[in-house]
Order: sequence, then C-alpha cells, then structure tokens
Amino acid sequence: MNHQEILTNYVSAFIQQLINGGVTKAVISPGSRSTPLAYLLEDHPLIDCHVNVDERSAAFYALGMAKASGRPVVLVCTSGTAAANYFPAVVEAHYARVPLLVLTADRPHELREVGAPQAIDQLHLFGRHVKWFADMALPEESPAVLKHVTRTAARAAAKTLEAPMGPVHLNFPFREPLSPILGQWSMDAVPQTISHFKGNKELPDSAAVSLSKKVNEISRGIIIVGPMSNDRGNEAILKFAKASGFPVLADPLSHLRKELSKEDLLIEGYDAFLKGEDAKAKLQPDLIIRFGGMPVSKPLLQFLSPLTEASHWLIDQGTDWRDPLSSVTDYIDSEEVSFVEGLLPFLKEKENQDWTESWKRVNQAAIEQIAQHIQEEKDEGAVVGQLLQALPENSHVVVGNSMPIRDVDTFLTRSASPLTVWANRGANGIDGVVSTALGIAVETKDPVYLLIGDLSMFHDMNGLLVSKQYPVNLHIIVINNNGGGIFSFLPQAQEPKHFETLFGTPPALDFTHAAKLYSLDYQKIESVEGVTAGIQSLHDQQGVTMTEILTNREENVRVHRELWKKVQNAVSGVLS
Repeated sequence: MNHQEILTNYVSAFIQQLINGGVTKAVISPGSRSTPLAYLLEDHPLIDCHVNVDERSAAFYALGMAKASGRPVVLVCTSGTAAANYFPAVVEAHYARVPLLVLTADRPHELREVGAPQAIDQLHLFGRHVKWFADMALPEESPAVLKHVTRTAARAAAKTLEAPMGPVHLNFPFREPLSPILGQWSMDAVPQTISHFKGNKELPDSAAVSLSKKVNEISRGIIIVGPMSNDRGNEAILKFAKASGFPVLADPLSHLRKELSKEDLLIEGYDAFLKGEDAKAKLQPDLIIRFGGMPVSKPLLQFLSPLTEASHWLIDQGTDWRDPLSSVTDYIDSEEVSFVEGLLPFLKEKENQDWTESWKRVNQAAIEQIAQHIQEEKDEGAVVGQLLQALPENSHVVVGNSMPIRDVDTFLTRSASPLTVWANRGANGIDGVVSTALGIAVETKDPVYLLIGDLSMFHDMNGLLVSKQYPVNLHIIVINNNGGGIFSFLPQAQEPKHFETLFGTPPALDFTHAAKLYSLDYQKIESVEGVTAGIQSLHDQQGVTMTEILTNREENVRVHRELWKKVQNAVSGVLS
C-alpha cells in the first residue's frame, strides 16, 4: 500500500470504532496538520460535523453539545497553539464531568523539539485535567498498529463516559502528504470491533441496612441536591425525600426546581434565608445527605461549614471527592438511583413533621419577600425574577457565572416557570458561555435562553459566528451593568481608591454593534418595566436574538441588601 492508503485505513479504522462506541458528533477547527481527521470525519455519513474557526469557542461549543446530550463529542484541531486554546474548556469539562474527546494533530516525532514551525510540546498538554492521554502511533502498514488504533478509539470513547465522566486527549502525529482517500467507508477497515458495557454500582445490602438505620433514627435531616448532569435521578431522590421526611434543598442546576409546583418538600429560598443568624441557629440538622456537585449558594456552604457534629453523607461516583468544606463523614460511591433503591426497602415511617414544617414555613416567608421584591423593585434581582416568570414553561436557560447564576439561585422560586437550567460550574469561569449556550441549543433543537453579564458576553462574542453557520434558536439576554457587578458585593468595594480600575473594570460597551456585526435581531430594555413584554416578544422568534437590559451596579447592591434584611426579619418572625 502507498502512504495515502495507509493513512486512510488508519484514520478510517479509528473513526469507525468511535462510531461503534456511540460517538456521532464532531467539532472541527480548520488547520492543515489535522487534514486526515477533518476530511474523514466530515466525509463519514454517520458523523454530524460542525466547523468553528476559533478553537476556544469551538471547545466550549462542543462542551455545550456534550452537556446537553450526555454523549462524548469529538474536538479536532491542528498542531501548535490551536490545541492550547482548548485548555479552558477542557478544564471546565474535567471539573464539570462532561465527556469530551480531544483529538489534536501533531508534527511527526522527527519534527518535535527541533524548531519546526507550528510545533509545540503537546504531550500531556492538559495535564491532570484529562482522564487519559495517549500519543498515537504514526500510521503504518501493520495489523498491530490497526489493532492498536481501534482499541485506543474504543477505550477513549468509553473512558469519557466512565464515572466520573470527563475529557480524554489523543495526540495524532501525521507526516505529509496529509490528504486521505474519500468515499470508501467500510467496516472492513476495522480489524476487530470492540463493545463496552457499563453497569450501575449497586449498594451492598450491609451498607444499605447500616445507612437506613441512621436515617430511621434521625428526625433532623436535610437532603441537598447540587448541580446534576441530567434529571434521571430526580424521581428517585424525591421518593427518598418522601420516605425519610427530610426537606430537599434544590440547587438551580439540580434539575429539581422545575418540580417546585408539584413537590412541597422542595426548598428553594435557602440562599436568601440562610444569610440570617436565626435560621442558621434553629435549622441545624443532625444528618446532611448530599447528591451532585457543590451548590451555587455561598450562604448554604457557610451554613454547612461549622456543623461539625452532624453526619454528612456524599453520594457521588469516582475518586475526586467533592468536599471543599472537609465536612463529609461518609463518602458513598454510588449512583443516586442505586443508592435510593438500596435504602428504600429498609426505611420506616417516622414522626419528624415539626422539623420539616419549620423548613417549609421559613421557605415560604422567604419566597413571599422575594415575590414582593420582584414586583416592586427595579434592581437586577427584579429583572431576573421577572425574566424567569416570563419565559415559556420547560425552556432551557443557560446562565453565566458571577451575578447571573447567583440571582437565578435567589429568584428562581415556585412563582417562576418550570425551567431546565444550565451553567458552567466546573471551574466557574466567565469565558466561553456564549459558545456553550450555542452548543446546548444546537443539540437540544429547542429554543434556549442565555442570561449573561456584559463582561462575560464580551469574553465570548466571537462565538456568535456559529449562529451564521448552523440553524439554532438562542435568545441572548445581556444584563449590562457596565462591569463586574459581583465585586460590588465583596470587601474590595470598601476601598474605593482603585476599585473601579481593578475590579469594576467598566467596559462601556453598547451591544448594538455586536448584534449588527453578526446580523442578530436586537432590542434594548432600559428599565425593569419593559422586561416582561420584552421577553415575551421572543417566544415566537426564530434564530439568534440579543436583548440588552441596562442596570445600575451601585443601586443593585443597595436593593439586594434591603431584600436580605426583609427576608431575615420575616424569617425571625416565623421562628420566634
């Protein structure tokens, strides 16, 4: 065989095995050295390829697709700094447990570390932020090499999905010429197809008996559900809550808040009422049972931190214990459904109604104050609250970090529409959010709403280019407070001398021009009174739109703090 035939067989065998492992999507950034991978992925009838010219945006776009689907998405780029631009999204995928399969093209071994152009050290480029790395063999006419490349493909696809899910990096050195033969797809290219089956880890009966005994003995327990990758565990967790009688503190990213109107054990106002000392003193649990990632709410974490006498269970999978408070007493390596099914047969009815009712009463007092705030005030909180009420039921909402996700945590109460909320809370960065939202929108095929701050929007404006290339329905809502709004709530704001220069960083951007550059339908809302009508006007619009809402940072801090005082006073009245 000649070089082109060897190259084609090698890459074809790899791609066929990826498909056998369930991979159907790829995001490609243009480049010469990645030609064999790009050509053959694009040429394959079973691979849905998307092209994104900016590698940082491409990686977050693939991240969004993988978050929404729960399936690995392939990323392809050329050699050099192209691969380095994937780093932020790879970090997010690692900490958020999102399955990404990163394929970087590279120079052959003889051109490494000798000053060749566009050649950097790509070995273990992402360090410990990937679950597995392999430097691939050069294509050659060898049955052993073909077996190796297919087994590596099978292992890589499976590895992205093993608990905890995450990114895998494969580095492909290629020699010129780089063009493969197109249009010759056949399973004959794969020397041996490999299947991978994954079973759930069940809780041993001995552990189930021991843990259920503790639940049966304790009246003052709470269940905390942090960010979850999907809603498959919701039904099981709610069954467990009803059986145990424990209230459920549902993070906005838990996928449980869309059940608020149906389940009275769900508590959503804790971010507001746990700022007060009365609630923290009188609602201390003896048992904390936590599912999922770390909650968004800082007041909740501050409430949990000093509870050293309480038992704290973490139901999670994998070896990276998510316990920054160092408070977990029992780490239970189990999938949430298996955990619940293991304990349910051993749980007994018990009298802990007073405990649960206390949480419900406090929660009701808090959300009544929040509802009044939404109706009467004009700050960002009221904007977010009205927006969440104006969205269509069962919408997907992607939320930027910093203030947007915190306001959603506070103002996404049972008066809002039932929503599925997404955010990049692995590393909590403000970069790549637009591209992530576009990836979620293209994967779900449903209208998606993006709530984002002005600085985060600025970080990823180039991601909007994808909106010109693929049919996608995304409504971007920019909260423009002219800078980093969250810093105004931090101690740094007490030193005004350099605050605006170092933290406020007002960019003074008018997003009219960005909307025009990318041909987006655009509207500007200059006061809270226009929010509901403005959001409702988007319901039937197709394509990508941008709504810019102007707010005031200084006023926002003052009014938020007034709300917290009102909530604390209301809660103190309930608890007295």
